[in-house]
Amino acid sequence: NNLNWKGLKSNIKDLSVEYLGKEFILSEDLTIKSDLISLKRALVKYGNAIAHIKKLYDHLVTKYPNYDSEVEISVDETESVTTPFEHFFFVKELNRLGVKFISLAPRFIGDFEKGIDYKGELDLFKQEYLKHLAITKYFGNYKISLHSGSDKFSVYKVIGSIKGAYTHIKTAGTSYLEALKVMALKEPIFFREILDYCTSLYEHEKKTYHVSADFTKIKTGNDYTDEELEPLFYDDNVRQVLHVTFGRILTDKTTNGEYKFKDRLLNYLKTYEETYYEIIEIHFHKHLDPFK
Repeated sequence: NNLNWKGLKSNIKDLSVEYLGKEFILSEDLTIKSDLISLKRALVKYGNAIAHIKKLYDHLVTKYPNYDSEVEISVDETESVTTPFEHFFFVKELNRLGVKFISLAPRFIGDFEKGIDYKGELDLFKQEYLKHLAITKYFGNYKISLHSGSDKFSVYKVIGSIKGAYTHIKTAGTSYLEALKVMALKEPIFFREILDYCTSLYEHEKKTYHVSADFTKIKTGNDYTDEELEPLFYDDNVRQVLHVTFGRILTDKTTNGEYKFKDRLLNYLKTYEETYYEIIEIHFHKHLDPFK
């Protein structure tokens, strides 16, 4: 009853005719079919999202008709996995509504937490990924996206081993962590200040992220020697605490209206620009090389 049928421009009767009792042969290894329960589950999970995407898309193309834009869609930060039928249904309905997009991030099996490697069974991930890949190839107008996809090196190897597995990966957050690594190497006092501030904010800031860090396992900055700071970037707890608090580091101000960290961070990055380039180049290669 809470479904936006008007936004979907459809109804349960028409959708039942479209999906029930049919087999959609996507590849030699994948045939999509649905029962009424699966259809209703897909509608409950994604129906209103599809209607909302259509509304946003129409606003974009009518308000800015001459603006060169690309639409990316993500449903990855949900509690339940996106099944092959739900992926198929989602894209088929968007196509019916005339929504053009370049990538879709489904919710894969396993955990794609911020700033750390994949948690889950890689063989099972590969089995499911191949199904989702077959769906993208069937429609042919977008590619799979891995949101929260940075630092998922074990997954990159799996995808890189699959021929034609074109994938979009977002890496913005991890690039920020590499900038903080420069601070740990070059300005340890400043980095300790950031670390303590982030640790104090973590419990509040983590609420909108998929993370599992235990901030109580992180010592105060002054309890680490200079030599111990850079290795912290290989500690999952530290990585996630630093990752989810990035917005506060870049926006929080003092009572005098001055940025607490932003200006100093940017100035230091200018000072150590070449060091940052060296570090970020190594990091990007770690992300890209598995796909060669």
